[in-house]
Amino acid sequence: MAENQASLLLRKQLKDLSRNPVDGFSAGLVDDSSVFEWNVTIIGPSETLYEGGFFNAIMSFPPDYPNSPPTVRFTSEMWHPNVYPDGRVCISILHAPGDDPNGYELASERWSPVHTVETILISIIAMLSNPNDESPANVDAAKEWREQRDEFQRKVRRIVRRSQEFA
Repeated sequence: MAENQASLLLRKQLKDLSRNPVDGFSAGLVDDSSVFEWNVTIIGPSETLYEGGFFNAIMSFPPDYPNSPPTVRFTSEMWHPNVYPDGRVCISILHAPGDDPNGYELASERWSPVHTVETILISIIAMLSNPNDESPANVDAAKEWREQRDEFQRKVRRIVRRSQEFA
């Protein structure tokens, strides 16, 4: 039953996004056989290091969505303190609901069923604009962001150029 409700909700969100596209990203199904796997392309936000980039990611939704958050994993190369080396995005709203076992986040900052594909992607765009190096997913990127900003910028410029070649 829950999977059916999740599927209906995801189809509705997909239809809403196709009718009313949002600046900064595009989204669609990986293939028509499953509404639980989405391809998304995030356009690097203007006036950030990622400006002009086209970053592809896969959003995978659990059968009990929206009670549990999806996972988002960049398939494009990404160098960012809040993106694991394997491409998984680490932001509060994608963390399971409830209290943080590590005490870093308030329950109110974590996943809530009110989030939609749109609010998730807008949060990821905001993350690109403002890295959080306090609790990094990629320790090397966070260290470089703090201590060797020129080197960090050089790497990001390179991945932006690469992303444009595949766009």
